[in-house]
Amino acid sequence: MRHTISVLVENKFGVLARVSGMFSGRGFNIDSLNVAPTHDATLSRITTVLNGDGAQLDLCIKQLRKLVNVVEVVDFTEGQAVERELVLVKVRADARSRSEIVQVADIFRAKIVNLSPDSLIIELTGTDDKVSALLSLLEPFGILEIARTGRLALKR
Repeated sequence: MRHTISVLVENKFGVLARVSGMFSGRGFNIDSLNVAPTHDATLSRITTVLNGDGAQLDLCIKQLRKLVNVVEVVDFTEGQAVERELVLVKVRADARSRSEIVQVADIFRAKIVNLSPDSLIIELTGTDDKVSALLSLLEPFGILEIARTGRLALKR
């Protein structure tokens, strides 16, 4: 089962290693991990997506809450949070296929952020499903590179 966990931590050296070590020590595979400072420069938010058993996750969350630099831990259930992901995709685009790729990007409200003679870089923000749908439509054109942020989430 997939779980989205948000951990608010003090912005100090080594905190990320301890938090991610807690997950891996419990046998969870981390699907995505995102870390950035919050509006308060002394705090950072770690958002992670994990695959694993619910009972094991409960134990893990209890242990996370005991870590010294952890301020808050939230396990988001379905519909409890606004979730987004950012993706940059470099797609092969010659003169013949360029207009079709731009149309696909427009349908998804994606932005063309770079244009070169043989490729385009497209930026999209959305849910996992939206990102996956765009990538599947761009695949026949030839995806050259992908960079994804992983999931970000805030409680509603």
